[in-house]
Amino acid sequence: MFHRSSTKAAVAASIGATMLVSGCGAGSRSADQTAPEVACDFEAPSSPTTVNVLAYNSSAIDPFTNALVANCSKDDVSVVHEPVDFAGQVQRTTTTLAGSSGTYDIIETYGMIIPENAETERLIPLDDLVEQHSAQYGLDELNPQMIEAMSYEGSLYALPMQAQVFVMAYRTDIFDDLGLEPPTTFDELGDVAQEIQDQGEMSYPLALPLHTSSDLLTAYDSALGSLGVDLVDHEAQTPNFDQPEAIQAFEALLELRPFLDPQVTTFDQPAVQQQMYNGSAAISIMFSGRMNDLVQEGNSQYFDDIGFAAPPVVGDGEYQYSALSVDGWSIPANTDVDDELLFHMIASSVGEDSSEAAIPDAYPAREGIVTEENSPYADAANDAIGSAPPVEPHPYIPRVGNAILPIIAQVFNGDLTPEDGAERMQDDAQDVLDAE
Repeated sequence: MFHRSSTKAAVAASIGATMLVSGCGAGSRSADQTAPEVACDFEAPSSPTTVNVLAYNSSAIDPFTNALVANCSKDDVSVVHEPVDFAGQVQRTTTTLAGSSGTYDIIETYGMIIPENAETERLIPLDDLVEQHSAQYGLDELNPQMIEAMSYEGSLYALPMQAQVFVMAYRTDIFDDLGLEPPTTFDELGDVAQEIQDQGEMSYPLALPLHTSSDLLTAYDSALGSLGVDLVDHEAQTPNFDQPEAIQAFEALLELRPFLDPQVTTFDQPAVQQQMYNGSAAISIMFSGRMNDLVQEGNSQYFDDIGFAAPPVVGDGEYQYSALSVDGWSIPANTDVDDELLFHMIASSVGEDSSEAAIPDAYPAREGIVTEENSPYADAANDAIGSAPPVEPHPYIPRVGNAILPIIAQVFNGDLTPEDGAERMQDDAQDVLDAE
């Protein structure tokens, strides 16, 4: 997830951000027990109504989708959700929002796509509905940082359900045997990876999602953000790739290459997760929504040897090497279903009971409910949430990301020097901004 600018959808190109899970329940492929029984109160419509929900399947999203489908299908209202992966979600979101009428009535969205769709009035603002129903659903307990991530120019365009932030997972058995501590800087990350490699434990101990279709952009953005620099100087409307940190971010990532599988640019997050499952890597940095899977006995023989920590900083960076992506529910402007009815549905699915039931698979948007007692990665995620680089909520950021991604890939693959890459990125990104 290219977060500040395009955590998840850096490009309209898909990111392998989901892994379909087995089982079946409440309209998705996740288990029935992820659908808690919660109140979904609405005034029944005068005629049978079908509500189509677009949400990608993942262990972090399914609990909210299941709660919505299971509890709001009643009183001549049918809530329908067809399983889809994240790539399909990106494609269908673009298609359904493009016309005067769409296929879906409720859409799972994320911070990166809010500004552009809000500016073009493809999503309805939720402020009045929130004010009217906040007390009923306890919406004042939603995290202000996540509310901000789903807002544009002061209006809210999605009810936040959960956040994903980079978390570091590591093999405690290997770290204990070698007397290692979880790294807090990129230099330390290289040192521990070198030690594991030198001791013959693993050829490539570090696993990062660096797929060239999208994840590499997230990685570069996270490294640059850790150094305290945005992609764009939004006041001056100029890219920041002429700053020294633009090259430093490249160098920080390139120094890790000796510890990464040579095929790393083909690895997305599910592939990195698999490296941890099969024991071919000892350290990984991924989105928090994938962390609980690592400690499930049915997924890996190493389930009991996984520890979690916040991601390291780059250099003496201001923020952690991280990406914060917030998922939420939006109502498309082209739906024919009553907004009031749809709002009751999405509000019920982010209520306290639904949110608590989503833990530990998800990091819900309600403040203070993720604790060490109910989530194995709570401390790491809570640290990371507060130390992630700020978002860049501007509609042109995705287009900047599209323009620079191929250049980042060329630098990472050694076809361009960091200096030449940064210069080309500056020119191409400026072209995007000039066209605004």
